Amino acid sequence: MKLRSPAWREWLGWVVWATLALQLVWFLRVGFMVWVTPSSTALQRSEWTRLWRSQPQMPKWRQTNLDHGLLPDVLRRAVMASEDSRFLQHHGVDWDALWSAFQVNLSGDRKRALGGSTITQQLAKNLFLSGERQIPRKLQELVIAGALEFWLTKSQILDLYLNHVEWGEGVFGAEAAARSYFGQSAWTLNANQAARLAVMLPSPKRFEDRPTSGYLMQRSGVIRQRMQSVDVPKKGGS
Repeated sequence: MKLRSPAWREWLGWVVWATLALQLVWFLRVGFMVWVTPSSTALQRSEWTRLWRSQPQMPKWRQTNLDHGLLPDVLRRAVMASEDSRFLQHHGVDWDALWSAFQVNLSGDRKRALGGSTITQQLAKNLFLSGERQIPRKLQELVIAGALEFWLTKSQILDLYLNHVEWGEGVFGAEAAARSYFGQSAWTLNANQAARLAVMLPSPKRFEDRPTSGYLMQRSGVIRQRMQSVDVPKKGGS
């Protein structure tokens, strides 16, 4: 069938309009978050369903949201130092980091494999998307990341990420993580504890059963040093 066919042009037009309409829906959904903070994310709902199906009794679940601006700066600084030190400089996507990750991953060296995703991108994925590593899903992630940066301040993005990110099986958000691993509120975390939590991201299930592993302790020492040169967004500001 030739592409010049009127039927093909009409079909292609519908695809383009449907794609644009979908992006508008995502854009407005993110904009709604200016007034209403989401109570859960796609990742959380997916994990709850998986745990509920795999466990005969009610699965363990820990999450307590802290109000915007109440998360401790020591944890915010640690997570930025570990996950996205250029968080305040980019607009949702760190293209240099993304290109570096692409080159490393293209080499096939699994030991050096990099993600390249910013905190904003990770939040976009956690909020709305699946964990599948497919090009369409990655492109959608970039679009949603741009919407997050358009509607929300850097402080709101960071705190939203910290309140909902996974920190172990059935453990979501900084408050739940602090109580689960240290038996205390996130408010009382010191620099060492904050660095250890930061290093667990973005693969917390790898470390939740061995929170004092050699790698975790060594890496957290590196993050503590990096924290000294990281500026965090002002609470309630950009």
